[in-house]
Amino acid sequence: MCTMITQSVKIDGSGKHNNEWIKLEQANVSFDHPFHAPYEHTLNIDFVNESQRVAVELSESAARDLVQTILEVLNQAEAEGHVEKQSV
Repeated sequence: MCTMITQSVKIDGSGKHNNEWIKLEQANVSFDHPFHAPYEHTLNIDFVNESQRVAVELSESAARDLVQTILEVLNQAEAEGHVEKQSV
């Protein structure tokens, strides 16, 4: 049995919802039973603002691959001088 694990983070970005771009202010990340994906548990990300949400359900391996790919792209952009180096 898995107890839902959840965390929220403030974000600044945009997402497409119903063919319209919306401002995104927060991401809620959880590990729980999915609503739609055909897995026992998924990593779930809800990108939200005050009135709208864009939801994503990922398998564990897809979530890990996505995180790795995001870091690789950001590291490459940083190495090429497109973004300032971030301290962790």
